[in-house]
Amino acid sequence: MPKIDHQLDIAIEGLDRQFIAGTWTKVASKLEPVISPSTEQVLAHTAMPTLADADEAAKLAKKAYDDGPWTRLSIQERVQYCTRLCDAMESRMAELNRAWVMESGPTLSHAQLINDNVATAIWRKMLNMAPDLPWEEQREDALLLREPVGTVLAIMTFNGPIVLMAMKIIPALLAGCTVIGKHAPESQLTSRLLSQAVAEADFPPGVLTLLPAGTEVTQHLVSHTSIDMVSLTGGTEIGVDVVTRTAPRLARTTLELGGKSPAIILEDTDLENTMQTLVPGSTSFMGQVCVNLSRVLAPANRYDEVVQALAEKYRSLHLGDPLDSASQQGPMAVERGRIRTEHHVARAQQQGAQVVVGGQRPAGFSRGWWYQPTLLANADNSMDVVRQEIFGPVTAVVPYTNLEHAVELANDSDFGLAASVYGNDSDMALHVAKQLRSGSVAINTAGISFMQPFGGFKKSGWGRECGAEGILEFTQIKQIIKG
Repeated sequence: MPKIDHQLDIAIEGLDRQFIAGTWTKVASKLEPVISPSTEQVLAHTAMPTLADADEAAKLAKKAYDDGPWTRLSIQERVQYCTRLCDAMESRMAELNRAWVMESGPTLSHAQLINDNVATAIWRKMLNMAPDLPWEEQREDALLLREPVGTVLAIMTFNGPIVLMAMKIIPALLAGCTVIGKHAPESQLTSRLLSQAVAEADFPPGVLTLLPAGTEVTQHLVSHTSIDMVSLTGGTEIGVDVVTRTAPRLARTTLELGGKSPAIILEDTDLENTMQTLVPGSTSFMGQVCVNLSRVLAPANRYDEVVQALAEKYRSLHLGDPLDSASQQGPMAVERGRIRTEHHVARAQQQGAQVVVGGQRPAGFSRGWWYQPTLLANADNSMDVVRQEIFGPVTAVVPYTNLEHAVELANDSDFGLAASVYGNDSDMALHVAKQLRSGSVAINTAGISFMQPFGGFKKSGWGRECGAEGILEFTQIKQIIKG
């Protein structure tokens, strides 16, 4: 096994406490280990939030919304507070990236791309645009006011604990809501570093709490009568559970859920150029990205060529210490993810798919949640591996016979989060993109725009994040008329 030794070398406050409503609070629970996915070393011991902590955070968030100054502040004043938080997060970005790499396994280069570049760009754009949004709008016969929806529970995932601060927490605060940010239980270290930034920003009491809580506490908060809105990033099954728990009180929800995103390779595609974005777009963070291009649709007359081009790139991916700048992939974030991935690959082989690259744990990595990026051929839309989100490093290549067939296969999915179309004829690529039932389509690249509203179709969720719409999702409209 390559020599990897992860020791926590970052000063992190509150490992035995939680930052609730502006105060570091002692937690009445035993300390649990934070395990390195790279080595299975114990990085630290931290206290998990309890039901009592959740109740206290919800009570104080509700009080801050009903009685506190936050909702009565001007948008310019809220921008000032949020700017202090963003400054504080940016000043800790090196420590945040390192903590995230150690506790969840992304490579340091991935962390720097997603956090230093994307997260900061999102929250800076939010801060700049917020004062100019139509908070008050006079129409023909009514004055329209956009007012905060109330107390918000923002549920975040281990694959984006920092960037989701930009996509959920900052816009909800700018809208005038009070917020409980629920980080994943795998985000113990990053959540506490972010809480230090919240403390530095010095919000009024109760306005913002971050809790890296497990399932029981999360479900308790989702069901809590003091929570007016739930904003979730997570799997589709979790989304259904959230809707079920919020339905009795008709609480607002926005849901950014699972994906099974297709990449359509048109017949005239330049494969060498295509691989430059398709490979990272299908393997980033070991496939643990909601917009991961896990289905590649290739023309039948170029199928073997496409598989060969992908296989060459997949074989060259370098797995290693995620803190090493030379590593292109680290481990999977959680053991259950690797187990799920192994199950899907075995099931795919049973159904007739062929493993071209990967399909097993890499040699020499005896400790940690390591798995080889995997490429499957001879796949079709009847297979579970093509229809179900794996959230792991598995890409299936499916042949199509003509353009109509390609669009049919792409749309034959319960999901509709993202997609890509690759082709030299830009008009044809746009024509195909317009036919895809997906919240985002990229042409001759992979990924999404974080500067514009983003979200899913079908079981990939509802509501939008980012852009002006990402702030206005946390508001409700009041009309005022005069007699």
